[in-house]
Amino acid sequence: VQLQASGGGLVQPGGSLKISCVASGIDFFYYVMGWFRQSPGKAREFVAGIGSSGHITRYADSVKDRFTISRDDAKNTVFLQMSDLKPEDTAVYYCAADRPRNRSPSWSRESEYDYWGRGTQVTVSS
Repeated sequence: VQLQASGGGLVQPGGSLKISCVASGIDFFYYVMGWFRQSPGKAREFVAGIGSSGHITRYADSVKDRFTISRDDAKNTVFLQMSDLKPEDTAVYYCAADRPRNRSPSWSRESEYDYWGRGTQVTVSS
């Protein structure tokens, strides 16, 4: 199983960036997907999650109304569109996959997710 995140980079405050994560080795259609981030000296935190159908999404309060998570099952890819970026959004962003379960996912719990990517750096600075 591999989760390969890409698309990170340097962006000015107020700018936008879209990062992607391609999954291989799993039946992507059935998996809940999540994005987490970790800033230097801080614990990794939940950013956004999307259900297997794509109809259900969840966001951390800090990114609500600025970030949008989406998925393309035909390409085994999950996206995170980030807008109105702030310096505090600077972090390494990780995608994660949660296998199908017979219950609602615990979106923000790291232990919920079975597979993790290596992360992509997003830096918001002028």
